[in-house]
Amino acid sequence: MESSQILIVGIGGLGCTWASRAHARGGGASLLMIDADESFPQTEDGHIMRLGHTLDQLGCAALPPLAEQRMRGLASRTRPFLENAELVILVTGLGGGTGTGASHEFARQAKLHGGTVLSIAALPFSQQPTRLKIATAELQRLEHHSDVCVQLSLERLARQARTRGKDWSMGSEWVEDLVDGLVRTLLSMGLINLDLMDLRAIVRQPGASTMLVGSGHHDNLKELFEATIKAPLAPMNVGGARGCLLQIEGGLGMTIGQVDEIATALTSAVDSEAQVILGARVTPELEGIIRVVMLLSGITDD
Repeated sequence: MESSQILIVGIGGLGCTWASRAHARGGGASLLMIDADESFPQTEDGHIMRLGHTLDQLGCAALPPLAEQRMRGLASRTRPFLENAELVILVTGLGGGTGTGASHEFARQAKLHGGTVLSIAALPFSQQPTRLKIATAELQRLEHHSDVCVQLSLERLARQARTRGKDWSMGSEWVEDLVDGLVRTLLSMGLINLDLMDLRAIVRQPGASTMLVGSGHHDNLKELFEATIKAPLAPMNVGGARGCLLQIEGGLGMTIGQVDEIATALTSAVDSEAQVILGARVTPELEGIIRVVMLLSGITDD
């Protein structure tokens, strides 16, 4: 798979910030940022698209229908980005105006062009009932136009950031690790390779889908398991998933035995007849560290 076939898209203020930081990891994908104002993150090789024109100072705050309408009107401008995109990774925040209204419309356009759409949608804090109500109402539309929609709880994300003394809004390492790991999984050769066809085979499973990422020292696999399981996701029971794509990435010291142990532990909760696809890759930069990226599908409420 070529880097030009993967498009990272940030929609809205939070989505643009997180998408640009994930892209800066250097995975090689293209970057597109969409917002209703002009305060885009600084980037050397990203593309920006404004919802509106320079003479129009009206943003889309708390106006999802306006953002949706403007996004639909930009279909001719999004076409060049989507015609070659086999995989679209969409990062956004729900509950406001721009991300809430424009994200599902962009995902719809991406699907019309034949792309596989993986969305990461941040959900508001419980102390923001109005924003949470707006986000919940629009989340179903984003899920409908996405092959995978990861619901990210800002509450859980902020709680984890506080324990590390970091600002969750400026440095979501979880989102960066997930996007970077997914891009590298599909672009790099490994011991056991994964490609877009593997990903598509997993997301075809009926039911809900989500993604997990975790990293830890190769001598402390328990830490790795806990980091993966404690993802800042909205509440979802991933046990019994019927599809699992697992990429294990480590430094030069990673052994086949460790790969087998990690894979066995992380897939123990999925359905006994689940379709499991495994990939493994050695990355010298991850000296002493192992990172896992999991895509789970076929998740039901049973």
